[in-house]
Amino acid sequence: MLDTVNRLVTTLANPAGRIILGIYFLLPGLMKFTQYDMHVEYMASHGMFLIPFFLILSGIMQIGGAFALFLGYRTQLVAFLLAGLTIIISLVMHDFWTMEEGLQRSHETQNFFKNMGITAGLLILTSAGAGAFSLDNRRNAKSR
Repeated sequence: MLDTVNRLVTTLANPAGRIILGIYFLLPGLMKFTQYDMHVEYMASHGMFLIPFFLILSGIMQIGGAFALFLGYRTQLVAFLLAGLTIIISLVMHDFWTMEEGLQRSHETQNFFKNMGITAGLLILTSAGAGAFSLDNRRNAKSR
């Protein structure tokens, strides 16, 4: 019985993680286009430069990365790139260390460390690969 549970968890944990991480990137990626002006203002308030370029680039990376994670396509590369994007966004946009004590600093601190947790999951996915129910797994099985 325990062996069956372990196999089930091993089979389902990776795809479930990919889907949850994909949702995490899909929604903010879409919002970069549906709430464009708000994101421009937010980025400007953090001293960002080339805002339209970086806003559109990050939105495309988040949406494309989300669908790649959903499908398990080039999972290791996509997870690595999204981890890098998440670190950069965290350092630039959630710079709590530059703020005075207060609610905004508290929110940015929470966002920064939440993103570090997301980055950790992406780095583990970079190492572990796509797992079951993925295009990567299917492609690897065909090449054997």
